[in-house]
Amino acid sequence: MTEAQDRTELLAKLRARATSLGFSAFGVARADARPDLPEKLETALARHWHGEMAWMAETVERRAAPAGLWPGARSVIMLGMNYGPDSDPMSDLSKPGIGNISVYARNRDYHDVVKGKLKEIAGLVRRWTGKEAKVFVDTAPVMEKPLAEAAGIGWQGKHTVLVSRDYGSWLFLGAIFTAAEFPADDPHPESCGNCRRCLDVCPTDAFPAPFQLDARRCLSYLNIEHPGPIPHEFRTAMGNRIYGCDDCLAVCPWNKFASATREMKLMARDELRAPALADLLKLDEVNFRALFTGSPIKRIGHARFLRNVLVAAGNSADGTLVPLVEARLGDPDPLIRGAAVWAVRRLVNDARADALRLAFLPDEDDMSVQAEWSAAVRPARAN
Repeated sequence: MTEAQDRTELLAKLRARATSLGFSAFGVARADARPDLPEKLETALARHWHGEMAWMAETVERRAAPAGLWPGARSVIMLGMNYGPDSDPMSDLSKPGIGNISVYARNRDYHDVVKGKLKEIAGLVRRWTGKEAKVFVDTAPVMEKPLAEAAGIGWQGKHTVLVSRDYGSWLFLGAIFTAAEFPADDPHPESCGNCRRCLDVCPTDAFPAPFQLDARRCLSYLNIEHPGPIPHEFRTAMGNRIYGCDDCLAVCPWNKFASATREMKLMARDELRAPALADLLKLDEVNFRALFTGSPIKRIGHARFLRNVLVAAGNSADGTLVPLVEARLGDPDPLIRGAAVWAVRRLVNDARADALRLAFLPDEDDMSVQAEWSAAVRPARAN
């Protein structure tokens, strides 16, 4: 048997094991398959589309190519796990009394689940080839989507998310860099055609052009990565999205071939499917950590999460939430206080808003919260 035949046989075994572990997609790319990535990354950084994600600029040399992260890499094995939902997540946007959580975060943290399975595959690579292999799941400076495209798993759609003919826009991605040289798969051609549903549905116009994303306007960036107050121009557009935003993924026509898998159903946390805003507004730090143990939501912290919930409350037009929102006006954290000011001014009448301002503003020592109270124009009340 030639070395090429041996490697092909090993790949077939790896693919079979990956399938048994719950992976839906498997492909291989050469480590140097995307020489265009450094220029694309530099362009995005030069235009400041990364917002306050400073780590993108700090890791640019390692992020731009697999060899920059690990010079020993020769092949990249890309794997995808289908997390397609069992219902249309867009339907939850019309329920203002609940907090809408991105589909991927309604389950156990995929970083832990996928990484454990990748480590098993990487162990087989080491054992069968005698070559080193390293595992990466989202947290390392790896451009998984273009590498997955090069590995034939799918293509980066106009919304910049990987799209698969079989699984739509619902794939968790993981990468195995290895010093072993495997035969590469053919890259997947871009197959969006004239469709622009993902671009047109975006509530904040976050796409400067097809295949380009300005994170500074993206609700997923704003309610997860952005550390400060949600910019005023995007608060109404947030609606009830308290963690992430699935709009551009959910409208992709290729989703018609995706379906919820047994693995995802086992990982699902029903309590995160449609949590009531009233319950979330009551969370203190201890209860927040308890509720979101094993969830990616935990990493944004209590204050940032309550900021999001309060914006959703302000958009709800639900007067029953007013006492819970008012209770946050005296919160120790200014990020929470500021969001509570905006929310309460949206929910109560002018007389009540003025009374609250007179009660809280004189003792407020944070400039951003003072600005919320002192805004010349009250935010339009939610309808």
